[in-house]
Amino acid sequence: MEQKKFDLNSFIGFALIFGIIFWMMMNSQKNEAKEQKEKAKKEQLEKQQNAKQKETKLAATIATDSTVSDTLKLQKLQSTLGSFAYSATLPSAKENFTILENEVLKLKISNKGGYIAEAVLKDYKRFDKNSKQLVELIKNNNAQLNLELQTKDNRTLNTKDLFFEPTLTKNGDDQVLSMKLKADANSFLEYQYVMKPKEYMLDFDVKSQGLGKVLNTSKPVDFQWELKTYRNEKSISYENRYAEIIFEYEDGKDDYVGQGKDKEETADKVTYVAYKQHFFSSILLTKTPFEKAVFHSHNLVDDEKKDTVFTKDFKTTSALAFQNGELDYKMNWFYGPTDYRLLDKYDRNLDEIVPLGWGIFGWINKFIFVPLFGLLSSFMPLGIAIILFTILIKIAMSPITFKSFLSQAKMKVLRPEINEINEKVKDPMKRQQETMSLYSKAGVNPMAGCIPALIQIPFMYASFQFFPSAIELRQKGFLWADDLSSFDEIIKLPFRIPVYGDHVSLFPILAAIAIFFYMKMTSGDQAAMSQPPQEGMPDMTKIMKMMIYISPIMMLLFFNNYGSGLSLYNFISNLITIGIMLVIKKYFIDSDKIHAQIQENKSKPKTESKFQKKMREMMEQAEQQKQLQNKKK
Repeated sequence: MEQKKFDLNSFIGFALIFGIIFWMMMNSQKNEAKEQKEKAKKEQLEKQQNAKQKETKLAATIATDSTVSDTLKLQKLQSTLGSFAYSATLPSAKENFTILENEVLKLKISNKGGYIAEAVLKDYKRFDKNSKQLVELIKNNNAQLNLELQTKDNRTLNTKDLFFEPTLTKNGDDQVLSMKLKADANSFLEYQYVMKPKEYMLDFDVKSQGLGKVLNTSKPVDFQWELKTYRNEKSISYENRYAEIIFEYEDGKDDYVGQGKDKEETADKVTYVAYKQHFFSSILLTKTPFEKAVFHSHNLVDDEKKDTVFTKDFKTTSALAFQNGELDYKMNWFYGPTDYRLLDKYDRNLDEIVPLGWGIFGWINKFIFVPLFGLLSSFMPLGIAIILFTILIKIAMSPITFKSFLSQAKMKVLRPEINEINEKVKDPMKRQQETMSLYSKAGVNPMAGCIPALIQIPFMYASFQFFPSAIELRQKGFLWADDLSSFDEIIKLPFRIPVYGDHVSLFPILAAIAIFFYMKMTSGDQAAMSQPPQEGMPDMTKIMKMMIYISPIMMLLFFNNYGSGLSLYNFISNLITIGIMLVIKKYFIDSDKIHAQIQENKSKPKTESKFQKKMREMMEQAEQQKQLQNKKK
């Protein structure tokens, strides 16, 4: 038998494998130990916080316990609340509410926590106009405002668990509510709310008096604002897509926390925070910017069939700094509709909350779509306003459309000559030179058909931003659609189709049909304009033929859950474009005249433009280099 020899390579291999496994085991143990340590630390912190909250809640229970004498009650309260035991002994230290109400907004402010416990928008209904349910942004403890106070005797108190004393007065037509958390008769933390007539915006001041002797003012007060957003629209997925946190920096720039299961952002010098729920917003503004703020967004919709109450959980944490031993922050609350024109009038950059798009898309929406649609919708039904709006936009774009079709017609006339060049000239570079020369002689610009189409793209994209943001469409019906801001369901399916949904909307079907016929009618002209396929390059003619079928399918799939107002706009837009195209082809474009004009252009002496000259020189240089390379071979 042959004796086995020592294999060094195998030994090294096994040693490396063993070393890697050993390293992975050690690293795993270290990570596990680290995770356990962090978990223990987190649990300890949670225990401490829970203990503090229990103490504060116990104090609230003692304060409302009528079986305990005032003297004994005060002693117990002082052991947990220190100086703020005074506030818990006042007659207001009980579960009670104060109402602030005007023509458009109703607020209920709780003695406990001093914060808004209910916010009702009186002019808006949930889900549909016949639901008989008003939009309530705050109810049933879905919102929380809390200041974490650090006292000089090392206590941590949360204002959300303490009782404030309310005082309601009037200043002219304004309602003024003072909520005071008292340490004694003259020392207190105050929330002051001022409600004006017919306004969604309130003044909200946070200030203190005489608390320098009670609170540890060497570091800021932790500030927390949280809101679980109630679902208010028919389509939970559509509403959730536009629910997000938006905030503004001191320099006027705005930003947002992205969509996702859990998203977090940190920002400095923040002047407002908006919790947007598609068509409604809860906004906190401050004249003294938050030095640093942390925003957290948690998506609560995992399954639309089950998760139908809330959409997102929003939270902001920051700090309020002391000035000369006291707090003094001038703020505002806004609870109302995400209406561009309403928010714009406050001159606080709140219009940026409405997602009208960036750059040129935003300009088109702000300076064309919003004013024009606002004018039309002010004196006619919304469905008719959309149709007339679309007609006016398409008429304004018709000169560009005409230039595009004219360029297509010229390219169609030149197509036989281009095919002849392709057959005769086999060298790709020379073929390109001959083709460019033909364009120059005929006075035809091959890009002339593309530029008008590119000009129309910003308007198309702007419409995709404008209609989902137009609160004017909310719960306004047209034909079979009872809400132009939501889908126009005509059939409810007994099952759910991925991407498509569990219903059939009619306007997307009509828009898809219109897109199909428009692309079918223009595909021939576009093929005539396209260059013959080069070696190694995709055949654009085949791609365009595929798009004839792909575009309508995409319209059906993705627009089934979108607002019917956008689908109506797309349907009418494509219908009008087809009509304009037929009129232009029949009455304004004569192929014989175009052919005669091209032949006449060929006979005229041509002066090259700088661009044409540069292109010719580049091609000639490329041709010379190719010839030199061939000679060397």
